[in-house]
Amino acid sequence: MTNKETLQRHLLQLDNRGYKAYKDIQGNYDFSEFTLIIDYVQGDPFASPSKFRVRVPPNIAQIPGEVFNSRSREIALRDYLTRQFDRAAHSISSKRGTGKSGMIAVTGFGQEVLERTSAFIISSNTSDIEDLGGVELRFAVGLPAGGRSILGRQAAEMLCEDIPQIVSNSLKYSHLNAAECRRHVETVEDADWLRQQLAENGLVAFVADGAILPRSSGVDNSPLLNNAVAFQSPPSLKVDFNCPNRGWISGMGIPAGITLIVGGGYHGKSTLLRAIELGVYNRIPGDGREFVVANPAAVKIRAEDGRSVAGVDISPFINHLPQGRDTAQFYTENASGSTSQAANIIEVLELVASCEEDVVPALLVDEDTAATNFMIRDRRMQELIAKDKEPITPFIDKVKQLYADCGVSTILVMGGSGDYFDVADTVISMDNFQAYNVTEKAKEIAKNYSISRAAEGGETFGKITQRVPIPASLDPSRGRRDVRVKVRDVDELAFGTEEIDLGAVEQIVDSGQVRAIAAAMVYAKQQYMDGKRTLSEIIDLVMADIDAQGMDILSPFPEGDFAMFRRFELAAAINRLRSLSVVAK
Repeated sequence: MTNKETLQRHLLQLDNRGYKAYKDIQGNYDFSEFTLIIDYVQGDPFASPSKFRVRVPPNIAQIPGEVFNSRSREIALRDYLTRQFDRAAHSISSKRGTGKSGMIAVTGFGQEVLERTSAFIISSNTSDIEDLGGVELRFAVGLPAGGRSILGRQAAEMLCEDIPQIVSNSLKYSHLNAAECRRHVETVEDADWLRQQLAENGLVAFVADGAILPRSSGVDNSPLLNNAVAFQSPPSLKVDFNCPNRGWISGMGIPAGITLIVGGGYHGKSTLLRAIELGVYNRIPGDGREFVVANPAAVKIRAEDGRSVAGVDISPFINHLPQGRDTAQFYTENASGSTSQAANIIEVLELVASCEEDVVPALLVDEDTAATNFMIRDRRMQELIAKDKEPITPFIDKVKQLYADCGVSTILVMGGSGDYFDVADTVISMDNFQAYNVTEKAKEIAKNYSISRAAEGGETFGKITQRVPIPASLDPSRGRRDVRVKVRDVDELAFGTEEIDLGAVEQIVDSGQVRAIAAAMVYAKQQYMDGKRTLSEIIDLVMADIDAQGMDILSPFPEGDFAMFRRFELAAAINRLRSLSVVAK
């Protein structure tokens, strides 16, 4: 390993040489208080930036062990250090030449606290009175260029002056705001603890009193600061928990079963559901929804016109299509609203091996993004169109069976049809962003205004058929490249020659998740797709490997821009691959 001074001299010697000469600096460098590791050097100033790491040992970083002594705290601390490094880099780095020259940056992030590959804690593993932690931080650097010539002096300033200052300001505990750091890790630990209490208390979600649910705008996920109404639970739904750090907290507990969220337009129905659907993730302090938590297997379900569907058994919902089309192995490259919504539900249910699983999915549905003919077929329409002429069994006739047969709860925003009063266990009315328990009133209305609607679809939900992917149908290659994947944002993933549209997979919140999902798809193909294992079994194996070894197993070299995803979103990406072909098991 060479040292800082050697690197500095080398960079000065490279001044004005062709940009590819930067490749010579790849390697490890001793900077006394940390090690600088250059894993990859870009070949062009306009190409993807170079990949760097710093490793700060425990005796220098001196992070107290109590700040990362649980899994929740460790993930939160890694998130906090990533944000601090980003802040310090922004305050120092500047434009130095053409292309990405002068850039020093970590992966992007939002309001969510996700497990990322941008930062890792190095444990001292000592028997000292107080264990200390060090840090590995991964980041990107745009090495300076003038045209396509190396700017060696500017590069020496960046690597030998700016990076040490950024490291000192952001990765030494003595230079951090200790109270802010502890609040960050304690908030996440409390939220994780709350989420773990849901199932044993018969709940699928919890919304804390005082939460700020509205967001600044459709493109700004920060909390609304002006005229925001703080959430308060209806007394009849209020529950209390004694969190490990903050102590007692109260809020609305949404029970297992079928819950309707009703109310007038613009009164907060969808805002509440959106907070719940993102309650599968932890959030930074000050977000306003830090203590809105949901069943970790809660999945948003919507219609998705135009998506491809590969061999899904949608027969519990749709049967007897015209021209005798098979719905037990339904294929289409252009799904309708109803067939896409049916497939979205069945694909989630496939991922649960049995109804005895510790974590059973909960479905989250908003009528605004649902197919009307999939949700309801009222009495008048039943009279006009006989059941033998209507292939769709509406969700209203299956939602109770989902809960009775498989324990799958549903939270449903419904402002346009009172027919759901008959099947609801809990009805919450939103009025000016405040919640009211109107279950008894809704049941009384249902009793007094009988609709005499005939239930359709049989006595049970129906069979869930597992599917086996055909390995050749997942091909990440393109041209001469064995693997070609590219992430454009949270909405789109290029996989080989295919473009996967993830715009309707609403619980993907970070482009780092999409990058990790793309890598996981390649890993699944290479390691576990054998034409015998079901998609559910393959995803279980991939997630188990990640749990045991971390996301680094998904890439042949260290990546700093992966963010953790759920099995549901990995399955969603595979299921939307238009080349996917399967056989039923």
